[in-house]
Amino acid sequence: MDEKLETRTLNWRVEGMDCASCAAKIRTALERMPGVSDVAITHTTEKLSLKLAEGGAAPEAIEKQISQLGYAARPFAGAAPVAEKHDHDHAGHDHAHDHGAHDHSHGEEPGSADKAWWQTRKGQLVIVTGVLYALAWVAKLAFPDVSYWAFVVATLLGVAPVAMRAFQAARTGSPFTIEMLMTIAATGALVIGAAEEAALVVFLFAVGEVLEGAAAAQARASIKALGDLVPKTALVEENGQTQEVQASALRIGQTVLVRPGDRIPADGIVISGLSGVDQSPVTGESVPVMRGEGDEIFAGSINKEAALRIRVDKAAADNTIARIIKLVEEANEARAPTERFIDRFSRWYMPAIVGVAVLVTIVPPLLGLGDWWTWLYRGLTLLLIGCPCALVISVPASIASALAAGARQGLLLKGGVVIETVAKTRKVAFDKTGTLTRGEPKVTDVVALSGSEDDVLRLAAAVEAGSSHPLAQAILNHAKDKGIVIPSARDEAALVGKGVEATVEGARIFVGTQRDEAALPDALRLEGEGKTVSAVVRDGTVLGLIALRDEPREDAKSTIAALSAMDVGSVMLTGDNERTAAAIAGTLGMDYRAQLMPEDKVSAIKSLGDGVMMVGDGINDAPALAAASTGIAMGSGTDVALETADGALLRSRITDVVNMIGLSRATMSNIGQNITVALGLKAIFLVTSVFGITGLWIAILADTGATVLVTANALRLLGWKGK
Repeated sequence: MDEKLETRTLNWRVEGMDCASCAAKIRTALERMPGVSDVAITHTTEKLSLKLAEGGAAPEAIEKQISQLGYAARPFAGAAPVAEKHDHDHAGHDHAHDHGAHDHSHGEEPGSADKAWWQTRKGQLVIVTGVLYALAWVAKLAFPDVSYWAFVVATLLGVAPVAMRAFQAARTGSPFTIEMLMTIAATGALVIGAAEEAALVVFLFAVGEVLEGAAAAQARASIKALGDLVPKTALVEENGQTQEVQASALRIGQTVLVRPGDRIPADGIVISGLSGVDQSPVTGESVPVMRGEGDEIFAGSINKEAALRIRVDKAAADNTIARIIKLVEEANEARAPTERFIDRFSRWYMPAIVGVAVLVTIVPPLLGLGDWWTWLYRGLTLLLIGCPCALVISVPASIASALAAGARQGLLLKGGVVIETVAKTRKVAFDKTGTLTRGEPKVTDVVALSGSEDDVLRLAAAVEAGSSHPLAQAILNHAKDKGIVIPSARDEAALVGKGVEATVEGARIFVGTQRDEAALPDALRLEGEGKTVSAVVRDGTVLGLIALRDEPREDAKSTIAALSAMDVGSVMLTGDNERTAAAIAGTLGMDYRAQLMPEDKVSAIKSLGDGVMMVGDGINDAPALAAASTGIAMGSGTDVALETADGALLRSRITDVVNMIGLSRATMSNIGQNITVALGLKAIFLVTSVFGITGLWIAILADTGATVLVTANALRLLGWKGK
């Protein structure tokens, strides 16, 4: 394509896709059209985005191409899907079916999940083939002489739409599809006089399609349900008057009134009111939390007790629920290593089965082991058995269910790759402050070595006044609580890994880590009690010490014990001193490494080997999160927590580390069961088909049955519950 040509981006909603390889068939076809580039399509969101060069294919031609493949495309005004740039090598296999090409309607854009099964083309094919099959049986009982032709007519009418899609897919670069195998098998069955079986095979194929489509819709609906948590309307306050508006139209800075019992329509800050808020729809935390003036609040939460006025600080497209949905949708497209292997395997598996079927048809008759019609029948049966549908869907169905189940419980995992890695976790490295501890240190002791305790506290507070660090805030709050007047400071400077210094009342004051002989006994005593000790130094002389303690979270000790029971080790990585770290680690029953700078944490992670999960706050620990096999951020929906790491614990509860590993292991076990079912049934029926024990209708029943079993097993994960 000439790069100088102007391009425009077009978006559609494509209905009827059941898995990633369905999207691959569409992508393969569209990339062959003139002027089309950058095709991004996700089966989870049913969205298609592409770039179209000036003078290229008409949008109507693109829609027609999609329709001929068995899908319905509706122009979509929303944002383009954020899909990974897929490689094109998986277009050769297919898990393609009658993908519910619904009537074109450019006005509205309901998802396929909004339609009853009998309104979809898949459903209509079941009804038509079922009626035709029943009529053929009536004809067999009433008019035995013409019954054979009744089954022939039923087969031809039932397989016609399947054949059309098969040849369209072949013409656009996907020759090995289940539609093509169905068409060959049904036609071959008619040629050898097995019309009754041919008609039954067509009907069972249609039934399997509906069941599989319903399963895919259910998995998709679990993500859609997250979006339904945000109310459609909101009460906006302007000039003392309230007005109901669409929640999607809320602007940053507007004030909304949320009455008791209402869902909160936007992320924002409480500007008046005090109420218990149920955040379980967002974080999975079942106990309501008190929210008052100045507190952050999330869209989708439920106001339980009293009216709140909230200032909107995020647009609808950027609220917590929207970001979680977007991340879950993207995660569905981040394919797991197992899924990529299955994709590669099925690309040669399907052509190989076709080759085996041809050999089974030709070789035995040539060796005098039977007649041509018998072996042709067995070859056709092999074709149907050979469809890799159940195998192809075995991994993505489990991954999609696990991602949805996790999101509902405050466990955000960014894709199948992360699930596989988390399942292999053998060691969890925890940051201390804000992760193992509450992140709310309090001043416990002020020791004056020169002057008064108030003087020590006054000068320390002056130096820390401009800092947002939790230790600095604790010192400031303690000084304010004691009513101390804090002097102004200038020329503040942070000394990385040591502390902060500034000029106060004409002297240079340092607050941080410093060892001094006079202060050493007190410092060692306080550190032995698990406290963090900061020295306050004026022009090189230690004036005194301030001790702070950040209490471990209530669930920290039980989490470490639960990990140990799962045969997962744990270690605390902290920048704090050796004695404080030893005291807290001893309380929790875990290993520790202390006095670590950010780069030391990275080295510590690397020294732990493979299978290491790092859990931190997502900001200070970014290098360590990136260095670990899996980086998990704490945080109730914060931007950093959601976007920097491989996953996030939205409830900020470290017990969820155990749940995340448990869910990942359950998912990998589920995938193993699915692959065993898919390949096991194939192996059994391949053998029985070759020896003539099972026939055509059993073959399609086995294929459909395997697909339904695998999907149903994957959907069990939607009900997974953590501790």
